[in-house]
Amino acid sequence: MGFKTGIVGMPNVGKSTLFNALTKTAAAQAANFPFCTIEPNTGVVAVPDARLDKLAAIAGSKQILPAQMTFVDIAGLVKGASKGEGLGNKFLATIRECDAIAHVLRCFEDDDVTHVDGRVNPVEDAETIETELMLADLESIEKRMVNIVRKVRGGDKEAIDQERLLNAAKAALEDGKPARTIAIDEDDRKTWEGLQLLTSKAVLFVCNVEEENAAEGNAHSAAVAKMAAEQGAAAVVISAAIEEEISQLEPEEAEMFLEEMGLQEAGLDRLIKAGYGLLHLQTYFTVGPKEARAWTIHEGTSAPQAAGVIHGDFERGFIRAETIAYDDFIEFDGEQGAKEAGKMRSEGKTYIVKDGDVMHFLFNT
Repeated sequence: MGFKTGIVGMPNVGKSTLFNALTKTAAAQAANFPFCTIEPNTGVVAVPDARLDKLAAIAGSKQILPAQMTFVDIAGLVKGASKGEGLGNKFLATIRECDAIAHVLRCFEDDDVTHVDGRVNPVEDAETIETELMLADLESIEKRMVNIVRKVRGGDKEAIDQERLLNAAKAALEDGKPARTIAIDEDDRKTWEGLQLLTSKAVLFVCNVEEENAAEGNAHSAAVAKMAAEQGAAAVVISAAIEEEISQLEPEEAEMFLEEMGLQEAGLDRLIKAGYGLLHLQTYFTVGPKEARAWTIHEGTSAPQAAGVIHGDFERGFIRAETIAYDDFIEFDGEQGAKEAGKMRSEGKTYIVKDGDVMHFLFNT
């Protein structure tokens, strides 16, 4: 299980260039005119994790299977998208299917690349997109409220819960606040997610800067970082142009190029780390001679639920999980060494999986 992130933004901010670079494909046409992305493009990329390579080396695994992350390149949204302007309606629907939104903002000056509003102001761009998503949510809420009236009158509990949450979302939106600002009880989580409100999605602001500002950012990205902090969102600085160059290089060449640019890691790595933090995700591993594999789960996931990510039967028939912390697996040179050192634990159904756990599940068929 990975997670699905929709790449959104105004036209000509570098969405498709970034998508092409991150997925190392040319599926999305990057061109200097609005709506060059006519169909949402989907790319699946491996989640880089140096721990997986180390585990595989110790276990002599024949195959290394990293976790995966899905990017969806969504066409440029414009003012009026909530009313169908541009290609609004179709792509608002695509956003609903995503777990998070990577909002690409133009933070570079370039007279050769047109801006749909004739100016560079990433904070205003973000506000434009947010407004369109909020208007679309209000319209969606109105329709849902009409559709559940009879069920609410009939005392249907699910409909009553939906109405309560819809009213809370409507109040926030009418106050100019996105739905994600509402505190949701865990008991309401499933119903809330089923509403598929656009502004309930976690947001990551991606500041697309010039190559020379890729390491430190610029005044535009600093303004975005301030806005993100005020909203409790995350922001990363990336140069789509650099990412595009890196995507064409061999790993060793890419590493040298990053050093020359004064960058510690590629933009993909920063995006994924920020996305994991935003969605409260973490990784556990299964390791053996056949394969070493990374699995993505939410923080707070129990051992049976983690087993279910591999296969539903593992969760239904869960008995226990033989568990070794990543650091112990490395320090004691693998499963046998960790076991002899008393570092292998037998965990039951109430165990909450920790990031980096190496696990083997026992279950009834």
